[in-house]
Amino acid sequence: MKRFVLDASVALAWLLEDPVPPYALYVKRSLRTLRPLVPALWALEVANALAVGERRGNLTADQIVRSMSLVEQLLGETIEIISPGVTFRQVLKTARSFRLTAYDALYLETSRSESVPLATLDHALRAAAPRAGVELLS
Repeated sequence: MKRFVLDASVALAWLLEDPVPPYALYVKRSLRTLRPLVPALWALEVANALAVGERRGNLTADQIVRSMSLVEQLLGETIEIISPGVTFRQVLKTARSFRLTAYDALYLETSRSESVPLATLDHALRAAAPRAGVELLS
C-alpha cells in the first residue's frame, strides 16, 4: 500500500472545519487505498488544537469527545505513527532554511526521509515542499 505523511492540518480540517476543504476531503477518501504516516508529534498537535478550540469557546465538550473518538479510531486502524530517522539538527536546519516552525519542518523531513508525498493544508509547508524536493499528495 502506498504511504504518505499526513500533516495535522488536514486531520484538523476533518474535525473542525465546516465545510471541510476539498483537499482535506480528497485526502480522507484516499485513506481507503493509501497509508498515512505521522510522527508522534501529530497526536499532540491534534490534542492541542482541540484544547485551544474548547478554551476559546469554539468547541463544546461533545465536539471534543466526538473528535477524540475519530482520532483514536484513525490511530488504531489507519494511521501509522513512525519515528523518522531525522535529527534535531536537521529539523532545525530545515525550519531555518524554509522559514517553517520546527513542527512543520519535522513533517517535511519525515516525508523526505521516508521518500513519500506529504498531505498538508499549511500554506508555508505547501510552498516549501517542492523546494525541498518533497512531492505533495495530489
